[in-house]
Amino acid sequence: MMANADVALFETSGAVATVTLNRPAVHNAFNDEVVSSLAAAWERVENSREIRVVVIKGAGPSFSGGGDLDYMRKAGAAPREQNLAGTKAMARMLKSLRDLPQATLALVHGNCMAGATGVVAAADIAIGAGSARFAFSEVRLGLTPATISPHVVAAIGVRNARKYFLTGERFSATEAQRIGLLHEIVADDAALAVRGKEIAGMLLQGAPGAIVDIKALVRDVSGRPLDEAMMTSTAANIAERMASEEGQEGLASFFGKRKPSWVREYE
Repeated sequence: MMANADVALFETSGAVATVTLNRPAVHNAFNDEVVSSLAAAWERVENSREIRVVVIKGAGPSFSGGGDLDYMRKAGAAPREQNLAGTKAMARMLKSLRDLPQATLALVHGNCMAGATGVVAAADIAIGAGSARFAFSEVRLGLTPATISPHVVAAIGVRNARKYFLTGERFSATEAQRIGLLHEIVADDAALAVRGKEIAGMLLQGAPGAIVDIKALVRDVSGRPLDEAMMTSTAANIAERMASEEGQEGLASFFGKRKPSWVREYE
């Protein structure tokens, strides 16, 4: 299915792209159009040389209520191959978000349920308003949080995943921060927008090539033993960075007491 741009708005301001889930009447519930529109947005970002930061948010009262239940009911009654194609599309969309070379920032308010938590977990940074509420509610519908599980378990750990996947209970922004789903909490929606702009501005201070390498570095070292191969690969990484054009420019700008050439302001 072709992406419907109306369900996930794409806007740019300088080097920052903002992707807004845009089905507020149904709390930005995910269906095949939302998934394909998000996948198209990530592809657009990945292929851009101008975009360096991606901000993800929701229109209306919620970030997202999770899966569109009417869509899921119809998908479950469809032929298996058709159903499987839809769930694979969700899995690929989340992986594409995780693997973007640009920095990604999720701004969460209101409800963030089920599949929507996968987007939050797949983003590099997640900030929430104090009123945000979360749940992995699939178990209460006879389902499992399967496609989001690689991202969520990486964010909150195995023990916390067991509890919240099994109970399906709602939990607060404070608890989401404690278990690692959120990095920060701010007072309200207005403060969320302000803090989001601050963090996006910080990300524009970093060298874009270094950000690409850092994201790949985190994926590469996660779960690996600290053996000779690990030490060799990480030593090679920093050695190559120091010799790179960005590394040389960064060091030169420090000693020259000026901003590096890559620094941009969030307009």
